[in-house]
Amino acid sequence: MEKPSYLNFDPEGYPWKPDIDYRQHPEQYRVGKGEQGVLICQPYKSEIGKFWRFRTPEIARGSSGAIFVLFLEYLDQGDFVGADMARKYLQMGFTRARRYANYKGGRKYDSAQDYKLLEKGTGEQQKAAAASIFYESWKKAEAEPRYAARKVQWKTTRG
Repeated sequence: MEKPSYLNFDPEGYPWKPDIDYRQHPEQYRVGKGEQGVLICQPYKSEIGKFWRFRTPEIARGSSGAIFVLFLEYLDQGDFVGADMARKYLQMGFTRARRYANYKGGRKYDSAQDYKLLEKGTGEQQKAAAASIFYESWKKAEAEPRYAARKVQWKTTRG
């Protein structure tokens, strides 16, 4: 049976640390997979996280737009870490809104029943629209040529 990955979380082995200023020490940043590190890496968590909302399609549109503007600003400043973090917030907007669209209250597992997978299709439909909005912004960010080239370079040299 599938169980949530956070049950076996190893903070010591996790490459992202909350006590590192990744703007001052970008060499310690790793791209990783998906959204890894997004809720840890400062100062980006504070700068981007305050815009991250997906309650309604209208809120998601404003949120994803604000985060995409930050993404472009980070690229213009030559700040790959900031751009990658903004991209991760866009991806997380999609995945979290999708989770709420699929599962009532956004809960995928029932912790009271040994983390049994809950029934899919019980969520909110407007979250599906919010997810689509974030998806478009996320894919637009990933396709941005400056970002795509820097990401390949970063992963090759730093991970």
